[in-house]
Amino acid sequence: MNHRSPLKSSGAAALCGAALLLLATPALAADDVTAVHEPAPSQAGQLSLKLEPGLAWPLTKPQSQLFKLGGGASIKALWSINQYLDIGPAVTVVVLPTKTSGQESGRAFAYGAGLRLKGPHFYRHGEKATSLSPWVDADAYYVRTGPLNRFGYDAGAGVSFPVGSNKAVWIGPFVRYFQIHQQVRSGYDNRDAKILLVGVSVDVGPGVRRRSVATAFGPCSDSDVDGVCDADDRCPDVAGTAENFGCPAYQKLVVQPDRLELKEKLFFEWDQAKLEPESFPVLDEVVVALKQNVSFKVQVEGHASSEGTYDHNQALSEKRAEAVLDYLVAHGIDRGRLVSKGFSSSVPVATNITEAGREANRRVEFVVQFTILDDGSY
Repeated sequence: MNHRSPLKSSGAAALCGAALLLLATPALAADDVTAVHEPAPSQAGQLSLKLEPGLAWPLTKPQSQLFKLGGGASIKALWSINQYLDIGPAVTVVVLPTKTSGQESGRAFAYGAGLRLKGPHFYRHGEKATSLSPWVDADAYYVRTGPLNRFGYDAGAGVSFPVGSNKAVWIGPFVRYFQIHQQVRSGYDNRDAKILLVGVSVDVGPGVRRRSVATAFGPCSDSDVDGVCDADDRCPDVAGTAENFGCPAYQKLVVQPDRLELKEKLFFEWDQAKLEPESFPVLDEVVVALKQNVSFKVQVEGHASSEGTYDHNQALSEKRAEAVLDYLVAHGIDRGRLVSKGFSSSVPVATNITEAGREANRRVEFVVQFTILDDGSY
């Protein structure tokens, strides 16, 4: 970068044109988000775009003497070789305001290509997204500063986090070292320009998409890629088996179309709303099921036998349902997904004439409400 020979505005126009061309790539069109379920970053030959706006510091003389804190931006089109390695072209612009009035700013326009090593964005054949993806990369550039043609290179590192229901956007901080090699030229300072860039990296790709499953009646969508159509999948948020109607094989509960059916009874202290420790393993699996099935909203229902007064049983059934709800919340379930309700002895499942029947009627039930999310809301 040489302050004596700044670049004309044509370089900025070229960068904008490249950005528009890349952003218009059909592989990333919004209409594609419900296409065949294959995430771009995990599959060979797929495309993602990377934008890196940030601040730029000149690290060494003479740039640190001539220029103030400036800015920079990079645009990269990355093709995946596998889930860990991407390669592709890159365009980078750096602008440093001058410290001296009347002098033009320092500008560098770099065109080149590089590679990126990253933590995989998806696992298990793309059906789920990881929570973060650290990455490192390096690029080689042809750099234009004023009338001078130079060689340059950079190296960067950062970490990205998924955004949005389709995990098509990954965003996170980055830091980048950019060096422009100065050839020996008469009348110019021959020291390399060394610049540090810090900012936010935005990575855009197709993300997790719905997959079409062939059936006797034609294709159907399968959000969790377990071979069970969404219309028949009792657990559409987590991969399961056809034998379990699309749900994992839970040990202590079964997901029915309208409820979580517990295989084991919950125990409370006599005539109290305090859970006995024997109930904890059952409720722990309920917690697991609710964490996996994020679209479930659950009404916790408390029921009592006909012994005692109706009002006493109503209060007891309400408190026991609240105790179960509090246990689920304490173990990580959002309270907004839960509601509790007591029914006293008004909904028996067995006769209250026998002790066995009364025991069956003293229960807590989980009623599941399935919430359908609008696919077009992303």
